Amino acid sequence: MNKISILGSDINVINLYRKVYEQLLSFLERNDKPGYVTVNNVHTIVTAVRDKKYRQIINDSFLSLPDGKPLSVVAKLKGEKNIVRIFGPTFFEKTIEWGQKNGIKHFLFGSTERIQQRMIENIKLKYPNSKIAGNLAPPFRNFTDAENEEFIEKINISNADLIWISLGAPKQEKWMYNNYSKLKHGVMVGIGAGFNYLAGDLKHAPAWMKKYSLEWLYRFFQEPNRLWKRYLLTNTLFIYYVILDFFKIKRFN
Repeated sequence: MNKISILGSDINVINLYRKVYEQLLSFLERNDKPGYVTVNNVHTIVTAVRDKKYRQIINDSFLSLPDGKPLSVVAKLKGEKNIVRIFGPTFFEKTIEWGQKNGIKHFLFGSTERIQQRMIENIKLKYPNSKIAGNLAPPFRNFTDAENEEFIEKINISNADLIWISLGAPKQEKWMYNNYSKLKHGVMVGIGAGFNYLAGDLKHAPAWMKKYSLEWLYRFFQEPNRLWKRYLLTNTLFIYYVILDFFKIKRFN
């Protein structure tokens, strides 16, 4: 699958959710080795500009999906027309739905016990044939080595195909990179707030806001105290970096 560089981060060129799902199935069928997937937006791309190690994590992933609409807009401005936004929470839910037919086993790692409980209840109601192999809500702090070993052991015992990681960026990508090779089987997917959406704590933006790349604003209205500083900084920096890139004032590689 082709990739395009956006400010130095290599993002997959893809135009259908179903194609991403099929790529995951193919990877699981043909690989004994584990892998990981990053789901990227303005925040992760700006973080990658300022942190070369984090950029490597994105670029070394099995799939680097364009979650934020601005990424697909920039890619199209650079001449890549065959790319659309793959919104992480939507892909998460579609994969659980499609996975019923293929017997895909899911492991849910991250967020809180309350969010996980509500999410699992919703999954059982909406997708009764889905397979949740296990779930863990780790503490909101750095994990000890012993805790980390225990988490990986529980994931391996579950024999899950897809391990959904909801620790928030950039923590979840760094954790996946440091731990995916310890898996005996499966693919880790950093899904961020995907758990909150499926639990019903966050609402999807109206279609017209998604169309005009305004979902960030809808999300901001739901969590203003947490997001205002991040959006002010990262959105401004993203626009600034894109201008530098387009006018070849600075190279991002």
